[in-house]
Order: sequence, then structure tokens, then C-alpha cells
Amino acid sequence: MALTRRQKEVLEFLHAFIQEHHYSPSYEEIAEGLSLNSLATIHKHISSLESKGYLRRAFNQSRSLEIAPRYAAEVEKRRAVETGLAVPLLGKIAAGAPVEAVATPETLQFQDFAGDSSTYALQVRGESMIDDHICNGDFVLIQKADSVRDGEIVVALVDGMETTLKRFYREPNGQVRLQPANSTMDPIFVPAASLQVQGKLIAVLRKY
Repeated sequence: MALTRRQKEVLEFLHAFIQEHHYSPSYEEIAEGLSLNSLATIHKHISSLESKGYLRRAFNQSRSLEIAPRYAAEVEKRRAVETGLAVPLLGKIAAGAPVEAVATPETLQFQDFAGDSSTYALQVRGESMIDDHICNGDFVLIQKADSVRDGEIVVALVDGMETTLKRFYREPNGQVRLQPANSTMDPIFVPAASLQVQGKLIAVLRKY
């Protein structure tokens, strides 16, 4: 359920007060902080916030208000959007037959990809991975990794000199097959000792 403007103000005041003092304010302190004269109004807002899952309180105890995890999660989503680490996820779109478009109150969190110091980006040059929908000019996000599974798309350093983006397969006799995703190109076979895996693909980004 959506919050009213005043309910948001009450919740934000409570959050800031608890962060600063490490205990919840009294109703009198809430009223003073928000320039409200009626304690009954404060009680009404507190009850509404509790029923909507934003607050928790213990009865018959003073200063017993707690911010529920729901509010912290929403604050984190909003902060991620404001800092550019997330964008609104408004639903799904058909790439085949048309379907009804339904907006959903979610965000796509780029922190899931870029919040790790072991993640880095590369720009693709060439057509060797086009059958996996990785095209010339695309950006790939790579997660550093020392070991990978057969079939994963990896950044491979060959002979300490050249890097390439290919699917990784272990072959007999200590060989590794670097498989392009392009039917016009042949795989690359190299001794495992001559190859260093520098990371594995986690996402593809494309600008138009």
C-alpha cells in the first residue's frame, strides 16, 4: 500500500531519529519534530505505518518503535536509482507474440553486477561470438576467476600475449579448446599450460 506524504515524513523522521540516538522517539518528540499539535494524529500515523508493514512496536513499552526491514529495503532501492546503480524494472516485453504490458514496482540492480571489485568490463572487437549474441562493439562484464566450468564463456590469455573471448572446454592430453560461437570459424586448441583464464562472462551490454 502506498504511503501518504505525511506518513513518509513520520517514517523518515523516525528513521533519522533512531539512527542518531539509537532509540525511538516519544510521541511528543515526533510531534515537536514535525510541528504537529495532536498526539492523536501521531498515533494514527504510527498505526497506519504499522499496518502497512513499515513499523513494529512492543505494546506497553515506551520508545518501542522499530523500523521494519521493508523500509530499509526500499531506501536502498531508492538510493541505488538516485546514484545510477539501478533503473526501474517496469515489466516484461514480448519478442514474439504481443502480450499485455504490466508495470511492476521493481528495480534492476546494477550493484548485482558492478558492486564487486573483481568485476571489470571489456569492449568486444570481432565477430567470433555472434552466435551467442555477442557482437562487435558490445561491452562484456567479466568476473575474475581462476577456475571455470566447461562451456562457460571466458577471457583467456594465450601464451601470455593474446587475450580472447571464447567458450572454454577441456580436451584430452592436456589440451584446452577455445570454441568460437561463429560457424565460419574454427576452434583454437592450446596446451592447458599455455593458457590462463582471466575471468568469466557475467553480462553483455549493448548501446544503440
